[in-house]
Amino acid sequence: MLRNRDIIITGIQSWDISIGSNIKNIAIELSKENRVLFVNPPIDRISKITKRSSLSRITKETLHQINSNLWILQPHHIIESINYIPIVGLFDMMNRSNNIRFAKDIVKALSILGFLDYIHICDSDMFRSFYLKDLLSPSLSVYYSRDNLQAVNYWKRHGKRIEPLLIEKVDLVLTNSLFLSNKAKLYNNNSFFVGQGCDTKAYTPNVYLKIPKDIASIKKPIVGYIGSLNSLRLDIEVLEFIAITKKEWQIVLVGPEDSTFKSSNLHHLSNVHFLGLKNENELPEYLNKFDVAINPQKINEVTIGNYPRKIDEYLAMGKPTVATKTEAMEYFKDYVSLAKDKKDWISMIELEMESTGSLKKLQRIQFASEHTWKNNVNSIGKYIIRKEQGAILAKNLYESAF
Repeated sequence: MLRNRDIIITGIQSWDISIGSNIKNIAIELSKENRVLFVNPPIDRISKITKRSSLSRITKETLHQINSNLWILQPHHIIESINYIPIVGLFDMMNRSNNIRFAKDIVKALSILGFLDYIHICDSDMFRSFYLKDLLSPSLSVYYSRDNLQAVNYWKRHGKRIEPLLIEKVDLVLTNSLFLSNKAKLYNNNSFFVGQGCDTKAYTPNVYLKIPKDIASIKKPIVGYIGSLNSLRLDIEVLEFIAITKKEWQIVLVGPEDSTFKSSNLHHLSNVHFLGLKNENELPEYLNKFDVAINPQKINEVTIGNYPRKIDEYLAMGKPTVATKTEAMEYFKDYVSLAKDKKDWISMIELEMESTGSLKKLQRIQFASEHTWKNNVNSIGKYIIRKEQGAILAKNLYESAF
């Protein structure tokens, strides 16, 4: 276990993000035994202009303490919006300038907090954190990968070039899926799969959970999904096929919709229910009412290596679960039915509806219970300690040779 260390985390998500965040949970767990500085992404020029009123709140307090070992830093410097720049040399020059501004704010916070001999964990922030190994001189630099971001439009132009370069130069790469660790190994042999965490205590099966009003009136059986309704990641055609083929099933979707979902034919189907974004602590109450939980992912470059944390949440409550068959989902194959096509979805949901035995439920819960944030952070710590010990040994061997 990693203990009594100073850790900086930079990433692509702010602390006040409204949906679940791996890196937030990791930061909280790390702070139980270490001092952690969680750095929000710096505000870029375009965001400052277009979202001025909404940004005023987060720029008032630069350094905010969450608990005795955890601080949130909102960088003061504005960085330039550069992703649109097509010229590689110009992009790199301006990106370095952005990194320097970013690093100045971090260094100031490190001085205030008295951080020494710190570890830097970069959560997929391939642009703004690209030069931080050089600018911050951490004792160890770690790149944490949890999505194939090179396939996402925003990161495509420069990410396909930048991310491999960053992976190559950091000391250690940790990922939440075997697909991503295998991909990272092409550029850095020190790339390892550390799994995924889940707040299993929050998703403990409980017949006494409150029943929210908007799901209480929906008749059974309920086939449900919880999470962001993002058309890049979720297959709307599969959802439509299920709803149209089995009109007696009620399809319940809990989460915020993107524009494609909002304009989809799903809104015209009487057995499809959009319940909207809910507070995180309410989600177990909704999941508790599902007969079968689903994750109908699209198969594309973005999702093929994705470890969906919702699967652990589904299983932690013992819920029968069906998901799209992907390379990353093979990890769950003994506990989740994996659908290859539309017809599979119908037969597998039917099969899982009958899979209500106490033994299968217990097996799902037991499997998910291994995926706590504590275990996830212990796995992260194991590879950090191993890498540091290896570096010390190599240094001693080198020095003894002269």
